[in-house]
Amino acid sequence: MADKIKTFLKKFKIWRSFKLRLLIIIFLMGIIPSIIMRLGILENYESRAVAVRISDVQTQLRIIANHLITYNYLQDTSSEVIGAELEQISNLYNGRVLIINGNLKVVKDTYGISEGKTIVSEEVIRCMKGKNTADYDSVNRFIEITIPIVETVSVPDDNGGEAREKEVVRGVMLTSVSTDTIVNTLDILNRQAIIMGNIMFIFIFALAICLARILVRPFERVTRAISEVKEGYTDEPISVSDYLETEHIVDAFNSLIKRMKTLDDSRQEFVANVSHELKTPITSIKVLADSLLAQEDVPAELYHEFMEDIAEEIERENKIINDLLALVKQDKSVAQLNISMVIINELVEIILKRLRPIAKKSNVEVTLISKREIVAEVDEVKMSLILTNLVENAIKYNKEQGKVEVLLDADHQFFTVRVRDSGIGIPQEALGQIYERFYRVDKSHSKEIGGTGLGLAITRSAVQLLRGSIKVESALGEGTAFTVKIPLTRTLV
Repeated sequence: MADKIKTFLKKFKIWRSFKLRLLIIIFLMGIIPSIIMRLGILENYESRAVAVRISDVQTQLRIIANHLITYNYLQDTSSEVIGAELEQISNLYNGRVLIINGNLKVVKDTYGISEGKTIVSEEVIRCMKGKNTADYDSVNRFIEITIPIVETVSVPDDNGGEAREKEVVRGVMLTSVSTDTIVNTLDILNRQAIIMGNIMFIFIFALAICLARILVRPFERVTRAISEVKEGYTDEPISVSDYLETEHIVDAFNSLIKRMKTLDDSRQEFVANVSHELKTPITSIKVLADSLLAQEDVPAELYHEFMEDIAEEIERENKIINDLLALVKQDKSVAQLNISMVIINELVEIILKRLRPIAKKSNVEVTLISKREIVAEVDEVKMSLILTNLVENAIKYNKEQGKVEVLLDADHQFFTVRVRDSGIGIPQEALGQIYERFYRVDKSHSKEIGGTGLGLAITRSAVQLLRGSIKVESALGEGTAFTVKIPLTRTLV
């Protein structure tokens, strides 16, 4: 049932308004306590007025009960004094008084209806035993009160001592008192309360509308500010610090804008870098080709030399394009990963075997330290790419007769590959930029070392696809160490 109500309400867009919900909450918080208070005051007045009426009537009835004993009214009802008192209390409270003797016979009825009749009721019987009763009938609007008629008599002591006094119930006064005056006063109070309630209803409703508008205003300012940014009128951070909630929303939006701006700047920088990197080999090829065309009778040796340079530039262009394609593929969804069980030790040995000839040309020694056999759920192609790039960089940026050490280790959740070299190292200020596309630490030697400046960007992207992490430690002139940590299974996050 509750789900049906929610579905029904969702069809009405106005119900989804935070301002409307806030208005309703404020209105209910104002009107419900006032209604409860009104009902509580009226009910308290009624119970209090009835209690006072009962107390007053009981006091007067006790006085008359004493007079009944004094004038022996239960045996002789001719006393005009008692008759006047009974008539007075009957008229005063718009009620009826019955005098009942010890035989449960009515000796006096102020209405003159039940005289001489016998009355048997629970209240009268209890009162004969000396217990007062007072019952309020709110439906028929009267109070029924019983007061025992008590006579104090002297009773001789059974042991021959002095006589003692004893109270003996000789009869009962059964009185019905009207509560019309209380009910009428209650009706008047209720009408006045309704009038005041209606005034409060209008006032609280108007107050709820004003408060709802005031309280929602900061959110409207947030919406306007976001719209201005969206329309392109401004790119400055927005600030609406009225509430903690609006401050959190604004902070999140500003962070998003900053992130988008960073991405936009990164795209522009990437496009500029790509243009520059692709243009450089083409420019070189054009210069070489123009030089050949400008000369007549070019010697075969010079022609061959120029063609070798052109081939190198074409190869460089090809490497840049291939790396860019690899980087684009890395940015696609993880669903394209081909996960399988791979023996990491064997994979590393194959890669090192392929790269050792390159290391030999530079007199760089490559060693593998494997602490245990490692079997992991990874994409073999991506893992090969990571290892190849790290080891190849360690060889390229090493010193003559340097060393490259590859360390394999694992625990119960992750395996670790640490590639450490004794090369030229990376300055501390450049460590935060080495994963940027086309970034090179030493631009002056980049051409002779080779590469496109995309290797580490591709490596980090591949590590992230495998849900791993990569860290770098380096000291200028002492070498660099890259540590890659990857889960053994895909279930680990």
